Amino acid sequence: MKVVKFGGTSVGSAQRMKHVANLISQDSTPKIIVLSAVSGTTNSLVAIAESIEKGKPEEALQKIVQLKTSYEVLVSELVSQTATQQKAQAILEEHFGLLEAQAKMVYSDSMQRLIVAQGELLSTKLFMLYLEEAQIAAEWWYAPDFMQIDSFKEPLIPQLRAGVMDKVKASPQHLFITQGFICVNEKGEIDNLKRGGSDYSATLIGAAISAEEVQIWTDIDGMHNNDPRVVENTYPIAELSFDEASELAYFGAKILHPSSIWPVQKFNVPVRLLNTMQPEARGTYISAKTGQEEVKALAAKDGITAIKIKSSRMILAYGFLRKIFEIFENYRTSIDMITTSEVAVSVTIDDNTYIEPILAELQKLGTVEVDYNQTIVCIVGNLVADSKGIVKKVFDSLEDIPVRMISYGGSKNNISLLVDVSQKVKALKQLNKGLFQN
Repeated sequence: MKVVKFGGTSVGSAQRMKHVANLISQDSTPKIIVLSAVSGTTNSLVAIAESIEKGKPEEALQKIVQLKTSYEVLVSELVSQTATQQKAQAILEEHFGLLEAQAKMVYSDSMQRLIVAQGELLSTKLFMLYLEEAQIAAEWWYAPDFMQIDSFKEPLIPQLRAGVMDKVKASPQHLFITQGFICVNEKGEIDNLKRGGSDYSATLIGAAISAEEVQIWTDIDGMHNNDPRVVENTYPIAELSFDEASELAYFGAKILHPSSIWPVQKFNVPVRLLNTMQPEARGTYISAKTGQEEVKALAAKDGITAIKIKSSRMILAYGFLRKIFEIFENYRTSIDMITTSEVAVSVTIDDNTYIEPILAELQKLGTVEVDYNQTIVCIVGNLVADSKGIVKKVFDSLEDIPVRMISYGGSKNNISLLVDVSQKVKALKQLNKGLFQN
């Protein structure tokens, strides 16, 4: 069995939904199809929830009407039979009626999660109607029936496996349609796997059932060797190891959600990244194996804050690093990079939610300097940190760009550099030239 995920742009219009239906019905291989919300829907739903939170129900209702109108257009282009159109209208009334009711209630966090969940429910239900009209047999699943998270927001894999396998065994179908992103929490409330969570849903399901492979279909033909939005003549990488893909996803390669790799890596389920618009393209294959390329790809992660803690007492001071890490741990803030000297420690974070109390605590340990608006540029490849000459090529490429921090040797697959965000595009272009074109 395969698990096949289609992102928001892949189901972003009636025409694209029909194309997806054609892709999944070309052979009889059993498949679990995981769909995102129609592109733009999640942002609209978040905006509706924000209006309710601000105590502006009329504004929320206006946004609901606008979103419903766009779905009415989608339905008119997706299905043509009278009976199917009536079913589609009933679906719209159900879900937009729920949104209208929420707009008149007092806001809560659980309400926000319920509102945002409507996107995936709408896309999967409307897609099922098209399959029905096209006489493609399939079964619709409600993801919270089997996708559960605990009080720490971690997925419950044994329950997921049991729930999915029970559904497969009880059904005569070989196509199953379900939602990405949404789940149920320990309180029994609708919750989600955070933004980009449809990738995570797909790899969790694939890992839980030991799928043949997980396919992630988007609007780009695989993971590229550099950011195609700012660098010309990039190309898709044919093969990546799980470690390499994980590094690239975490450090800014937007095609794959950063959390998506660990489930399939743990259960050794390969992932294939494919292009809905060009299904014939080879894409990127991610597995335990890796190719022979010395440098595979570059990625950049924005929104980084660099913090330097300097203490004249650090020399031979036991426990100094522990005290620093405990502060970040207490505020549940992850560290991306770290460098040390005899008198100072520099770290980077990508979440400034608790920056003020963190800085206040760090100032008790020494002098603190902060640089905002930084970017981590990540160089990923096969044993890149052990390769002769790589470091020289990197720094020759960046000879006129100030580098704030360097992380080298912590991973065999990654060299990370910290630069000001204003230098990001220049750094990516010059590294592209120095590492791939020469």
